[in-house]
Amino acid sequence: MNTKLTLRIKEEQIRRAKEEASRRGKSVSQMVGEFVDSLSSRDAQDADLPPITASLVGVLRGREASEADYKAHLREKHA
Repeated sequence: MNTKLTLRIKEEQIRRAKEEASRRGKSVSQMVGEFVDSLSSRDAQDADLPPITASLVGVLRGREASEADYKAHLREKHA
């Protein structure tokens, strides 16, 4: 069952949230719901990881990293 929730946030944040929702083809409500869901799943995942590894989770989100990129990095690092 869906229930209405009123949030009080800055107008600029509302504008950015609407733009991002539009870009993703979702509603702001869907994005907020997904964010809340991700909090509990992230906590469960992070609890099983060492602290340094947990701090790196999600740093590449929204970016592409190929095997070729990784190999190029290793060549530079060990040259």
